[in-house]
Amino acid sequence: MAQRILFGWHAVEALLEHHPERVVRIQFQQGRDDRRRKHVRALAESFGVAMEECHRRTLDELTDGENHQGIVARVKAAPEVREADLLERLEASARPPFLLVLDGVTDPHNLGACLRTADAAGVDALVVPKDHSAPLNGVAIKVASGAAESVPVVRVTNLARFMRQCRDLGVWFTGTTGDTDTTIYDLDLSGPLGLVMGAEGAGMRRLTREHCDQLGNLPMAGMVSSLNVSVATGVCLFEARRQRLIAS
Repeated sequence: MAQRILFGWHAVEALLEHHPERVVRIQFQQGRDDRRRKHVRALAESFGVAMEECHRRTLDELTDGENHQGIVARVKAAPEVREADLLERLEASARPPFLLVLDGVTDPHNLGACLRTADAAGVDALVVPKDHSAPLNGVAIKVASGAAESVPVVRVTNLARFMRQCRDLGVWFTGTTGDTDTTIYDLDLSGPLGLVMGAEGAGMRRLTREHCDQLGNLPMAGMVSSLNVSVATGVCLFEARRQRLIAS
């Protein structure tokens, strides 16, 4: 099974707590000896995970200079959820599906932040096109703070085709854009839902927009004209969650 580098205390701790069988080795920066380190070491020891002390320079090299916080783990990659697998899950689901679609988001920090919010809002899967999308790398996983282990990231070859297949299963897609007078608060987000967020600046691609069933905007009251995509995603997801809780 392929392996990858995971770093950051929360990300490593979350994986140890939920999927310890995937943790191969943990490397700690020399010199730290606090409660969190002791907790992670105790978890690792209980599951027989190999550990070693390293100089900070070694961890810097492993993470290409990212902020690893003094801990790096070598882990087995999570089983991939394929497009066909997700469609089967949606068809068999006993409750209304809840999907998040990111169309053209290329910053791993934004991908990780969207994953974290998606987990908190109860999203079933995060869907991205295979091309021109941020990788689920160590940066994204660290920012996700454990959510990368609970919300599958599904890469689809043709996003428009995937949306058509989902619509055949009863999923309605809501796109976000500034080119409409309708706000997300005016829309029904309580049923089988795919929320589509476009890239900052460019927004959704034309074909993706054409496959949306409804469009809404975030009403802006201040001087700024738009929000960071991860912040906008959080606002939209929790409006959907609010409506879904009322409807349930």
